[in-house]
Formats: sequence, structure tokens, C-alpha cells
Amino acid sequence: MNNPRKRNFISVAVVVGLAGGGIHAQTLDTIGVTLLRATTTNLNGAGIRVAQVETYNGDNGSTNSWEVNPNNVAQPVSLFTYTSALGTGTGFPNSVGDWSSHADAVGNNYYGIPNGVATNVAHVDNYDASYFMQISEFIVGPTTNFVVTLPSMNINDPVVNQSFIAGYVPSQVPVTEQEAIDSAYDNYAAQYKALFISGAGNGGPVCPPSTCYNSISVGAYGSAHSSVGPTADNSRAKPDITSPGLAGLTSFSTPYVSGAAAVLMQAGLRGDGGGDTNSAADIRTVKALLLNGAVKPSDWTNSNSSPLDVRYGAGVLNVFNSYEQLAGGKHGYIVSTTVSTGGAHPPTGATGSVGALSGWDFNTNTGSVLNDAVNHYYFNVTNGMSSATFTATLTLVWNRQQNQSVVNDLDLFLYNCANSNLVACSTSRVDNVEHIFAPKLAQGRYDFQVWKAGGFNTVSSSESYALAWSFVTETLEAAKSGTNLVLSWPVYPDGFHVEATADLVAINWGTNNLPAPYITNKQNVIRMPATNAVQFFRLRMP
Repeated sequence: MNNPRKRNFISVAVVVGLAGGGIHAQTLDTIGVTLLRATTTNLNGAGIRVAQVETYNGDNGSTNSWEVNPNNVAQPVSLFTYTSALGTGTGFPNSVGDWSSHADAVGNNYYGIPNGVATNVAHVDNYDASYFMQISEFIVGPTTNFVVTLPSMNINDPVVNQSFIAGYVPSQVPVTEQEAIDSAYDNYAAQYKALFISGAGNGGPVCPPSTCYNSISVGAYGSAHSSVGPTADNSRAKPDITSPGLAGLTSFSTPYVSGAAAVLMQAGLRGDGGGDTNSAADIRTVKALLLNGAVKPSDWTNSNSSPLDVRYGAGVLNVFNSYEQLAGGKHGYIVSTTVSTGGAHPPTGATGSVGALSGWDFNTNTGSVLNDAVNHYYFNVTNGMSSATFTATLTLVWNRQQNQSVVNDLDLFLYNCANSNLVACSTSRVDNVEHIFAPKLAQGRYDFQVWKAGGFNTVSSSESYALAWSFVTETLEAAKSGTNLVLSWPVYPDGFHVEATADLVAINWGTNNLPAPYITNKQNVIRMPATNAVQFFRLRMP
């Protein structure tokens, strides 16, 4: 017997109250928004349409409370369109839904004034989640099949925030249901170029819809309750990234990432990343930049076969770092080669070099049945100081193609050209993200390779991909100015802070009431009275 039924097990975090302005300001500092605003002009999501998909949370005793109240996010009513199974409303209040405090809290972090990341978006399409994502169960004997339906047409919102999960408890979502949800979202994202950014969940394994390949899954930084990876279906690396959030809940960390995506799309489309604005604003490029700009917590870890940390993903969101890599410009590979399938692929000896140590690319890798394909990006990593070391962060992103159950196999390799030694690699067989983090990299010439598997089991011979990279070194300088000691270091990359100690034997590093830095000429500066006491300083990243 075929017994179809529709249902939506969708849950959100309960909102007790909204965080104060000081907490929001501190979060904007942490995720690089404050620094971005101090060093750029009008990066606020202008021109980008966004969506916010919300679900019922029981406000006012209503069974249909999912809407943002424009007054509570300090935005005009005209900015919003509301859509549910009851129809579409363009005013507030309206007949298609009711107000939700959860939706307000999400909207405040997303685009609200003054505490949102993207405060000047072009429009907000606010959807009822039970209308936006419909799940049908078809029971045939002992087997339950799932069909997931999203809007049949392009909603024309390139950034879609989803601060909900499908399932009151993660274990209530069978793997077959997760796979159906993933496929629906991946097909929509690939067809309509929409970047879905979804909360990972608040406990247990990461939850759909954040498990889909072509999305960004967001964890809550600093929360012991944030859901962790890998995915239940095939152990993919999720979440992709983390961000601070109200009460340590992913509902409220997610919209910070969505706002950052809107800001990067705006920057890409207005030419901040160079003339190829379509590639700069592509959802794969934005995802690669967001992951590559993330700041690593001190206990961050990954492996060659699993590119991201099961708790933090690529790290903690920092939109300033991501923007600086976008602004480094698009740079193509130096040479492309093919090797016999499964064969070695050492550096080629090409003489050209990529002209920026922080930048991005959007390109294609094409192999064949007989050959793997390798795109080589050569870098001369140096700053003229023989003792300096670098930190390399490299991120590769591609989509699961429409109506495909698997992805093409792409990998990242970092070779030292002087001896052809492999320095680091990221070689997951199931993920569509690869990520290398190589701290304390010696100066030299390196071959950064994007490799694509050939053979008979590929999805396609050609695959488009986005790439973001940074090779950075941090130098803390100290100088005397009159009766003051002046400490300075570059604003990029963000995420470092100064610590001091009076003894290198009995070391006790700390901030020791150091003054807060100020910014001048793209340098962080700390000015303090000089004393005769011995004191040592260092830069430290969390």
C-alpha cells in the first residue's frame, strides 16, 4: 500500500529575550565587521536580495508565528515580503502569518539596524519554513520514502538564511530523509545559484538542512551544545564554519554568516575583487572566501581525509579577512597538466608565479577517462626577512551538480618546489570542500595544486571550482615615541591580539591591562607610557 502524507518536523530555539547592544558590538568585533567598516566604505549588503526562512515558535499563542516585525529590526515595512501557504503579504501585520520573537532575533543579527551585518540589503523575503520546505512520506510496506519539495521557481534571493532544523531531535531524522533534503537543496542551489546558510543544530550530530553539500552549515562558537559533524550519511565534514550567537544557539550564529555572505556578494559585484564580478559573487567563491578567512581556535584540528574540524568547521567567521582575500584579486593557475590516473604529480618546474599571496580564483579543471587533471598555482612566499615564517590557508569549493548523488573528486596539494616534498594535502573522497591549514611555513617557492580525479567513476570530465588562499606572516614592531612605547602590527589578518609578560623563564602571558589598539594606515597601534621595567610582547591568535 502506498500511503502518502505530508509533515514537517521543524524546530527552532526558544527566545527568552534579545541581547543588549554591548553584546552585539562585541560579536561584530569578533567576526571582523567592525574592522571592515573602519577600513572600507559602504559595505553593508546594498543591492543584495536576501531570504529568511522561519518556522513557528508559539509567540502570542499563535500557531502561525514566523514573521519578522519590521519595527523590531528598525527597517521599513516596504523592505519585506511575507509568504506562506496562505499567500503573500507586503504589509505588517498581515493575514499570512504572525509575529515571531525568534524571527526578530535572527533578523537583528542578519540585517537589523544597528547590530546586523548587512544593514542595507535590497529586500527581505520572509518565508514560513513549513511552506518553503515540504516533506512527504510515502510508505510502501516496511519502507518509508521521502520526497522534499522546495519552491518550484527561482525566488531570486542569492542568500537564504535558515535558522531551523528538520527534526525536534536529530535522531528523529532518518538518513534517507536527510539525503532527500540534501538533494532538494543541492539541486535548487546548483540551478538557481542560491547560497543556503543553515544552523547546524543545538546538540548531537549536525542536522538537515545544513547537511546539504552546496550550503554553509553554521555552528555556534563557544557553545558546548552546538551540533557537531560528521554527517550521518557518509561522514562529510560539517559544520563549515562557526560564529558567536545569542545564548550559544545556532539560530543566532547563522545570520551573522548570512549577513557576511551578502556583504561579500555586494563587494564582488561592485568590483572590489576585480573585473570578473560574476565569478567574484558566485556562491562557490563566497563560500570559499568565508571559510578561508575564518580564524582558527587554538584547539582547531583536521586531517587529510576530513578537511574541517568537527566542532568549528574552518574556524570562526571573520568577514574582514574574507574581504581582504577577495580584494587580493582573481588570479588564474600558472600551468595545467595531466597525469595517468592515480599517478604522481610533483611540481612541473614552471617559472611563472601568482602575483598575490592573498587572493582567489574561479576556474575549471578538466580530466579524462585515462588522466587526472592538475592545475598548478605557483607562489613565491617571502617578505624579505629571512627568519619570518608564514601561515598558509587554502580552501577549495565546488558544487554537487544537479540530480547527482555524489560529487567529482577534487583534492588540494601543497608542494615545496625546492625538493618536491609534499607539505600538506586535503584529500577527502566525499566532501565538496578541501581545506589546508599550514602554520609555520618556511619561506620558499610552493606549488599549490588543484587536482581532479579521472577514470570511469567521475560525475563529469570537467568541474568548475572556487579557490581562496592566504600566505600571511604577522610581525609585531616596537618603537619609542617620546616618552611612549608604540606597538604596531598589520590589521590583516584579523584575529590576533597582543600579550605581554615580564619574564621569559616564569612565563605568564596575558593582556596585563594593555590599552586597546586603534587603527591608522591599516596598522593596529597600541601606545603606552614607556617604563624601565622589563617587558616582552607577542602576537597571539585564539
